[in-house]
Amino acid sequence: MQPEPSPAPPSVGNGAAEASAPAVLGAGAAPATGSKALPVWCPAWAERLGDAYLSGTSCVFLLHGNVRDVVPVAAPLTTGRPDPVDAWGTVPEFLSRELFGRWDIVLSYDVGKGLRPLAGPDPARLRTMAEWLTGRLGNAAQWPREPDAAIAAIDAILERNLMDPPEQRKRIAVVLDYAQYLVPAGEAGSRSGAARLVRVLGWATNPLLRRVNVAIVLVADTLSEIHPRLVTSAAVTAIDVPMPSAAERERFALATAAAAGMPAAQDDAVRRMAAVSGGLTLESLRGVIKLAARDGSAPDGGEFAARKKDLIERSCHGLVEFIEPRLTLDAVAGHEAAKSRLESDARAIRRGQFESAPMGYLICGPVGTGKSFISECYAGSVGIPCAVLKNFRSKYVGETEGNLEHALGVLRSLGPVVIVVDEADAALGNRESTGDSGTSGRVFSMIARQMGDTRYRGKIVWMLLTSRPDRLPIDLKRQGRAEVHIPLFYPHDQAEMEAMFTVMARKAKVKLAPGLPGPVDLELGLSGADIESVVLAARRRGLERAADAGQPLPEEISAADLEAALDDFMPSAQGLEKELQEIVAVLECTEKRFLPERWRKEVDAPGGRSRLQERAAAIREVISS
Repeated sequence: MQPEPSPAPPSVGNGAAEASAPAVLGAGAAPATGSKALPVWCPAWAERLGDAYLSGTSCVFLLHGNVRDVVPVAAPLTTGRPDPVDAWGTVPEFLSRELFGRWDIVLSYDVGKGLRPLAGPDPARLRTMAEWLTGRLGNAAQWPREPDAAIAAIDAILERNLMDPPEQRKRIAVVLDYAQYLVPAGEAGSRSGAARLVRVLGWATNPLLRRVNVAIVLVADTLSEIHPRLVTSAAVTAIDVPMPSAAERERFALATAAAAGMPAAQDDAVRRMAAVSGGLTLESLRGVIKLAARDGSAPDGGEFAARKKDLIERSCHGLVEFIEPRLTLDAVAGHEAAKSRLESDARAIRRGQFESAPMGYLICGPVGTGKSFISECYAGSVGIPCAVLKNFRSKYVGETEGNLEHALGVLRSLGPVVIVVDEADAALGNRESTGDSGTSGRVFSMIARQMGDTRYRGKIVWMLLTSRPDRLPIDLKRQGRAEVHIPLFYPHDQAEMEAMFTVMARKAKVKLAPGLPGPVDLELGLSGADIESVVLAARRRGLERAADAGQPLPEEISAADLEAALDDFMPSAQGLEKELQEIVAVLECTEKRFLPERWRKEVDAPGGRSRLQERAAAIREVISS
């Protein structure tokens, strides 16, 4: 039978006087003022862990997110000099030096290094830990390395500590690094995987462990890689380790610049670089600064943007592509009502009036209407980065969710940022989980939760692009997520057609003869891509004719060449599909001013929307048959 546990609250110091200390403190750390449980320089996630432990909420914690970055492990200097670079360490180092800096035993395990004590920079503390562990596990060479044996050994240590008299019990912290390889998602069916999962869940739900000085911390890169029974257990506290804040980046950047030999005259440039380095880890920031110091270049110079883009894309494992918008909405031809709304919202964000900005947009319309282009131009008008969410799906269980979780974490730290999701109806999935082990449903839930998080209004602007908005789940299209639905259409009058030809000629770096294009048959239903093709064909005709005649190459497209190219052009035969795409775009529109006059009249007519819905249903039936 287990002895009654000690009724004393969890001690956090070295002596009896410290047994009732109100905070979890590291060696040499001073308590913060107010209700803070840790010094003010400690990460916020550490305070949450300390509060949960001291309140008795949990003794098992799951750290996830930016856990492979460095974190502060020492208080900032107050002398005006840059902090030393060893003021930062890994998450396990912070746990052993600060959070559990006065505990008797800090035992770490990962599948690569096996069991080992963590004592920070204190050799005497390390010897004391090693001697105590040797008495229970034998010589260090005998300590188990395999996961099953190591978890069983840790369990035996905790059980024996409970059996010891209260005055002999040790304060034990266990750090399980790379926990995704100990209790991975989808492996509870195997005997060994189930045994490890059950042991960890047993620690979390054991009331005796909660009443003595024992804490177990699992460290994993993403929650989705951990078995869901552990993640969803009420006895386990999951804590997100966020990307570094602007203040943390500045402190680290100045220390790294000083250690790299960068002159103090560059400190202001280092501060500017740190301020705009959102989305970078401190380790990535270290690499950027060291490269600048070696090259003798300004840390915030032109090369920084390219380095930052490359580092963030690599940290996202190629899941996100960053585009630096070079154009604004002024470069968009036509779509005047849509441009007016987007320009108004862009001004609000530039002024910092985030509360009046929409959470997101649904940009829809037939293929070739410039949905991607107008999205990038909107980002250029706001003056913020544009991130394209690429294919994050994987064939491996749990990896898709992990990919998306990591990408969203980086994007949250970047803000403000425009996130473009092309072919959104296919990319984002839905609530259905048929045939993919629930992946689509989980991806949908993660996206929907982030889109609806009002803390990021005006800071993360979602732009969902699709030619079939009717296939997009209604949960993503509602108010509070993709709030503004903007349909784009082919040029619907001669003025818009002329503007489109002018823009496409400029894009192709050719000139139109004065007076061109002239009247163009609107019934052709030319898209922007079609018009670009016609312009290039007309240019090619002019060049070929001049070359055959031995004449100088023409500087502009002639009326005859343009007319011949238009006459020769055959629009796509997919007429019904294009009609369906136009109709569903009209039905999705949230403001009538976005609609061309023809569609506005049809919607305003009695029963207009019903007739459009019936026509769309009829086309779907024909297409699917």
